[in-house]
Amino acid sequence: MSETIQTSVYSEIGEIEGVILHTPGSEVENMTPGNAERALYSDILNLSVAQEEYQQLHGVLCKITKTLQVKDLLTEILGIPEVKESLVRKICKSEEVRSLRKRMLNLEAAELANQLIEGVPLNKDSLTGFLSDERNALRPLHNFFFTRDASMALYNQVLIGKMANKVRSREAMVMEAIFKHSAHLNTKTINPDSAKHDKNKITIEGGDLLVAREDILIVGTGLRTSTHGVDFIIEQIKKNNGKHSIVVQQLPSKPESFIHLDMVFTLLDRDFCMVYDPIIMQPNKYQTILISIEDGKVKNIEKQSNLVQCLHGLGLPLKPLYCGGRKDIWIQEREQWHSGANFFAVGPGKVIGYARNVYTLEEMNNNGFEVIPAADVINNKINLNAYKKYVITINGAELARGGGGGRCMTMPIRRKKVEW
Repeated sequence: MSETIQTSVYSEIGEIEGVILHTPGSEVENMTPGNAERALYSDILNLSVAQEEYQQLHGVLCKITKTLQVKDLLTEILGIPEVKESLVRKICKSEEVRSLRKRMLNLEAAELANQLIEGVPLNKDSLTGFLSDERNALRPLHNFFFTRDASMALYNQVLIGKMANKVRSREAMVMEAIFKHSAHLNTKTINPDSAKHDKNKITIEGGDLLVAREDILIVGTGLRTSTHGVDFIIEQIKKNNGKHSIVVQQLPSKPESFIHLDMVFTLLDRDFCMVYDPIIMQPNKYQTILISIEDGKVKNIEKQSNLVQCLHGLGLPLKPLYCGGRKDIWIQEREQWHSGANFFAVGPGKVIGYARNVYTLEEMNNNGFEVIPAADVINNKINLNAYKKYVITINGAELARGGGGGRCMTMPIRRKKVEW
């Protein structure tokens, strides 16, 4: 990790030039059926299987682009004494464990990085500790391998997430420290904690923010990103010159597979998108709203018929491909549940998704996307440059049960600009 990467993300589909990942570790397994819901899981995962599947994602991305690991970046900045002191103090205050501060500061950088992610063990040297049902004085970050949510590249800056659930707040603190202090990253950060109004009502998570084009953002609002969060984003966009559009898509609160916009809608190419038909295309109560901004002012806010038609009206015509195919609503529901609409683009028309969603893959293949197993890429059996459009498939028996797909597990920091 020698060169410095300048943040630059002006689309969802530009050729990827740098991405931050976090390989799941013991923090994923450090839960029980009893506390899985508190950790925002509906089930507990088999770590060894999840890691095998994740290595397919990691292996493919290492063939395509520069990858950085959260734990490596965190270890690096914790070697800076003032950064270590500041981050530990902030975390201990936020999670009301000030008594841990001295103990944590005595750890070496690598071990402290481990414990900040995997959890700080609870000492059993007091009656309270001995009788506690908890194993950790500082809980593990069970969701951190979904690196999309705690920070998000917005053009040449990074927007720090304001997490909807306190169990994930430490992820955002870690990512902000990394972006501010890593010698390998060059960016400015925007933190919703700096908001002058309604700070406590703001929530923003990266799964809800899609940079469609230099002048178009798409934002989902629901369980994880609040309307106040969207208003904060509007204030940031108003600082730019020219015309900008923010398309807001309301999301259901149930089931849990609808937590983010990228679970029902992702961009695949200059002219293709993946949709979950009942929410994005069919008439329903979840509104699509267009916010037009010009020269630092909101010019208009109006309802639209649906997300795809709204984008078409903004000069971004997209052919929708259907999660789960077009024949059976039950199949659509099953594949959406397992992140069938959640794709990560490594270039225009070049994406990564789960192999398990066979009807979604059939829909893509029927529209010109070559289906390529991840193992063939990793083992150099395939020359990706020979294909104009493809979907690389990774195994997802365990990873999908965590509640996210290829886009959720990736935080892009640099993409080439797209020629539209």
